[in-house]
Amino acid sequence: MTSTASVKAAHGLEAELLGLLARQGRRMPIPVFLAALMNASMAYGRVPVFGLGAWLLLVVLVLAVRWAILGRLPTAPGLSDGARLRVAVALSGLNGCVQALSLAFFAALPDVQRAIQSLLLVGLCTGAVATTVGYRPIFLAFVVPVMAPLVAMWAWTGTNRHAGWIDGLTAVILVIFGALLFALANDSYRLFRESFEIRLQQARLNEQLNMALMAADAANHAKTRFLASASHDLRQPVHALTLFAAALSMQPLSEAGREIARHMDQALQMLSGQLEALLDISKLDAGIVEARPAALAAAPFLLRVHGEYLPAAQAKGLLLTVDLACTPVLMTDEVLLGRLVCNLVDNAIKYTEQGTVGLFLLEQDGDIVLGVSDTGRGIPLPEHERVFEEFYQLGNVERDQRRGLGLGLSIVRRLAQLLRIRLEMVSRPGLGTSFYLIIARHGQLAGADPPVRLPPASLPALHVLVVDDDDTVRSAMQALLQELGMQVVLAGGTAEARHAARRWRPDVLLVDFRLRGDDSGLATAAALRALHPQLPVILITGDTAPGRLREAADGGLLLLHKPVAVDVLRQALSDVSALSSGAPHG
Repeated sequence: MTSTASVKAAHGLEAELLGLLARQGRRMPIPVFLAALMNASMAYGRVPVFGLGAWLLLVVLVLAVRWAILGRLPTAPGLSDGARLRVAVALSGLNGCVQALSLAFFAALPDVQRAIQSLLLVGLCTGAVATTVGYRPIFLAFVVPVMAPLVAMWAWTGTNRHAGWIDGLTAVILVIFGALLFALANDSYRLFRESFEIRLQQARLNEQLNMALMAADAANHAKTRFLASASHDLRQPVHALTLFAAALSMQPLSEAGREIARHMDQALQMLSGQLEALLDISKLDAGIVEARPAALAAAPFLLRVHGEYLPAAQAKGLLLTVDLACTPVLMTDEVLLGRLVCNLVDNAIKYTEQGTVGLFLLEQDGDIVLGVSDTGRGIPLPEHERVFEEFYQLGNVERDQRRGLGLGLSIVRRLAQLLRIRLEMVSRPGLGTSFYLIIARHGQLAGADPPVRLPPASLPALHVLVVDDDDTVRSAMQALLQELGMQVVLAGGTAEARHAARRWRPDVLLVDFRLRGDDSGLATAAALRALHPQLPVILITGDTAPGRLREAADGGLLLLHKPVAVDVLRQALSDVSALSSGAPHG
């Protein structure tokens, strides 16, 4: 501890002691006065009444002064803590001297009353250990004026009586008891000081913990902002590449050209998947993903997942199995649960070189357990928690991009928390890994058929107004939409879009969320809907910042995330084409 810290700690200890003395000073006057009253009652009739009354009055006066001063002492202005403690020592000494004056009656009392008087005074000294927490100056200021004359009185009477050895022995016992009280006082003050130091250290640690939590929170927000910015900047060129690649694939190509286009599409799909993982993390952190529970037949759901991943498993020579020990109905969000389970299955296939990846359903203690197991390399015990961290990948030091960014299990944990599913993992190196999703049972469903998603209908020749501040993205979108049979008008911002919409009525507005300067896709949508109410709007964004995602969601517009795959864009245009006003175009 530095010298400055030591000074602060000492100052705090003195302030703590003064506060305790103030509290004890308010509690003690009545018991002390009752002890004095008992002393006076034993001496009544044996000593002059005037002297007895004067002593009682002095006791009351001192107790009142102590009560008044000690209660205000911790906050007394113009005094240091050291000066305040010296005042407390003086008051303690004054109280001790006044109590010791009762020994003026000692010689006039019979033996029994002397013993009772001694017990009362010794009791006051014993109580001083607690009321002063053993702080030596204050404790001794009270005890010495009381105990010293008490011992002396017993020793003096022992020399003037036939059975004086009893009185002398009493004096010796009082000396020993006084030494014991002194030792107890030292221990009491040591415990008080250590308790204060522990509380001071705890407060310091709590402060450091709060600062560390604030720093971690700030770092997490900074990370989210960085990822959002990096993700947006990456999404722009990838979005343009995806659109150009989709338009290219619709052109007549040679065999070599088709092979190049296929590899280009695979690379773009891999990069798009990584960007989607970043987007998923940002959405979950932003709190804009909401679970919409509905009854879900678990067995058909798991069979659909099996069918989706069977080709990938077979391509690696793996056996993908399904074990349905029960056919329950779950009350959960099918889309979010699907993302959760698919992440687990995808991970299992990536990290299993040979053997089996298994999907299973079973009932345990009234709950449903949906599991994904593999015979892969397994996870060492020290890594069990780390594998759920963002960007952490076990056994991928070369950062093979085919294995993603290391966000799969981070997303799994967040989705499990959102769906209130208990997630457990069991893994042993060399034996494989099993993930268990423990879900509350909802009911029983027989013969449930999976939902059927119809392919998008053929698209009409829509008039599409494309608004984007990036020339490359505008050109790519125009090329793709024209290949799809659309009529396209381009604009770089809200002002250009408004001007174009006055001359030419669009069926659909396709607008980027982030435009140049203070302009935005939301502003463009509002401006064009003022001209053409009910105009369908598709908002495209490369942002993953939680704040922007919430803002886009609150706008109530159809939201697509860059890079937009051609099938996704085709489906979105099909969905909104029915909303087109059908008014004549100019």
